[in-house]
Amino acid sequence: MPIKLGPNAYGKNAVNLSRIIRHAGHHEFRQVSVSVQLTGDFDAAHTLGDNSLILPTDTQKNTVYALAKEHFTGTIEAFGLVLARHFVSRNAQVSKARIEILEHLWQRMSFEGQAHPHAFTGGGSEKRRAVVELHADGTTTVWAGIKGLMLLKTTDSGFAGYPKDEYTVLPETTDRILATECEAEWEYTAADLNFEELYQQVHLSLLRTFSTHKSLSVQHTLYAIGEKILEETDEVKEISLIMPNKHHIPFNLEPFGQANTNEVFVATDAPFGYITGTVVRG
Repeated sequence: MPIKLGPNAYGKNAVNLSRIIRHAGHHEFRQVSVSVQLTGDFDAAHTLGDNSLILPTDTQKNTVYALAKEHFTGTIEAFGLVLARHFVSRNAQVSKARIEILEHLWQRMSFEGQAHPHAFTGGGSEKRRAVVELHADGTTTVWAGIKGLMLLKTTDSGFAGYPKDEYTVLPETTDRILATECEAEWEYTAADLNFEELYQQVHLSLLRTFSTHKSLSVQHTLYAIGEKILEETDEVKEISLIMPNKHHIPFNLEPFGQANTNEVFVATDAPFGYITGTVVRG
């Protein structure tokens, strides 16, 4: 039976980049991690050790930093498009470039209602994400997303009516804490959109739906979030969500002579429910 090379790609991951954008009177601080993946005519490198078509990953890293000075002044989606076009246009052997950018969110400090010109706060778990794929024929796909978004509400959530067997001890409830570390990724319908405006619109829709939805399960809320985003944003083709259920278990106070009034809980890290879903247009 003949043996041949299957699908393959290579690139540089976790190119950590910080950028100061200097405006008159204030600075912006941006911190991202960029990953580059190239697909193309690399068979000879694998089978013959011929590196003549292998653009060094160190060169890829340097390209990210060099292009950041002029081109990383707006959205991470726009910067991803610049990088993808650079690698595809400069290297005939590359059939597809995939750029993934994860942004750590920093905000200017504010005192007495006045934003400080060059001091920032950040370090939270929420990160903004963008992925760009550009094929040599010009076909371009842009995804955006959120990672590490901590969400919690203290009521308007329940879980009841589920099947029970001899191993079921979980009591039904119509009033519980709903908490999750949400991850979302959505695909845009085009590559020439107002990515900043659309990101903020999707982000706000996600938060608003989570907070106002009368949740009968995590799945119920996941679908409601995706449905609302697609209804409100024509430029989003589909959206995938990951919503692990971060459990807060009511603590039994009765042994201590106190009534259980759904106010004291044990926060658990593991195990946890893991709920995923993709909402698409019909």
